[in-house]
Amino acid sequence: MGANFGEDLGADLGADAGADLGPDLGADLGAEFGTEGVARASPVIGPVIGPENGTDADVGADVGADIGAVVVAGAHLWRGWLSRPAQLALVAELRAILVQAPLVTPVTPRGRPMSVRMSACGRLGWVTDRKGYRYEPRHPSGIAWPPLPAAVRQVWRSLSGWPTDPDCCLINWYGAQARMGLHQDRDEGDFSAPVLSISLGDTGVFRIGRDTRGGPTTRIDLRSGDVLALTGPSRLAYHGLARILPGSSDLLDAPGRINLTCRVVASR
Repeated sequence: MGANFGEDLGADLGADAGADLGPDLGADLGAEFGTEGVARASPVIGPVIGPENGTDADVGADVGADIGAVVVAGAHLWRGWLSRPAQLALVAELRAILVQAPLVTPVTPRGRPMSVRMSACGRLGWVTDRKGYRYEPRHPSGIAWPPLPAAVRQVWRSLSGWPTDPDCCLINWYGAQARMGLHQDRDEGDFSAPVLSISLGDTGVFRIGRDTRGGPTTRIDLRSGDVLALTGPSRLAYHGLARILPGSSDLLDAPGRINLTCRVVASR
């Protein structure tokens, strides 16, 4: 989900700039997201999943209930919140957005390229370069960020419990080898608002720990159509994307994962 990545991600960032999107996101299909595609079931609080030791060897591939669940304190997961038609319609909207505001390969303040590629929509976009991590009102090309899709706004209003719309929807594209190191989201200025993410495409192996570095992490496999909100005690938890599982979804034409992360930014 990621905003303030810190200076010590090391190998977690990777040097690979990520796979090209190809036809699945490269063209403007101009589709509109219909409200009929959004799941209507209310979230149900499920079992709390205990922490793992941070390795892949001892954790199962399926963490969390098939309905809304608290997977760790403050982290709420809604499995399959977006139906297949809703996911396809949202991908079509993202194609149009990325024509206006193309994906870029971010560079950390230390000059290291990240393996994930990024864009954004909304009032602000999150960027990183030699100047540091921050929110900006314009894409690196100089254009204003495209507006939030109605679909994203609807998911936020349905699940976030926050009275205002997000200021930023970060668009992350994970190619087959991309990943994101453990980090905190600390650039928003107000940590009382949740961070909410929408997963599209291949499953991502997400890990979440505590609000301090080190210690055990919990694995959550985020599938296409899932929505995850970090609130309360999980809002400043270290989290990251260990890897994706290529071929686990056929939503996109090429292996990869789209993650949309919605945030409220305090400064206006």
